[in-house]
Amino acid sequence: MSQPVESPASAGCEPVRLMVCTTCRAAGADADAPRPGVQLLAALGEAIGADTDAGARVVVEPVECLSVCKRPCTVSITAPGRWTYVYGDVDPAAHAGPLVAFAAQYQATADGLVPWRERPDFIRKGVVARIPPLGRATP
Repeated sequence: MSQPVESPASAGCEPVRLMVCTTCRAAGADADAPRPGVQLLAALGEAIGADTDAGARVVVEPVECLSVCKRPCTVSITAPGRWTYVYGDVDPAAHAGPLVAFAAQYQATADGLVPWRERPDFIRKGVVARIPPLGRATP
């Protein structure tokens, strides 16, 4: 398994964690074909290295399964005190840079709720789940 990849840290900012499922296979892919999550990990490493203006500290972590096998490639984004999101149908070739930019938007919020219209299209369409912050008081 790969080691987490971090972007340059912004002083005093909580890290944003992007967890990438490395288990799922693309529909109809051969057993020996590269898994989309592994491809996304590599692309995210390149995107984070190239994006010095994001202003976010992003930790990318491979995970063995997010249980969204019918919608590979799947990622989760979370940070302390913020809503956690799970997104499916992420394209490793096209979405790594926009995902890093979205992580900066997510980090800039107090609660992880990026306004709908400001989210990239693949984020709007790819929502699998939205999970409240741990310890959140119920209404």
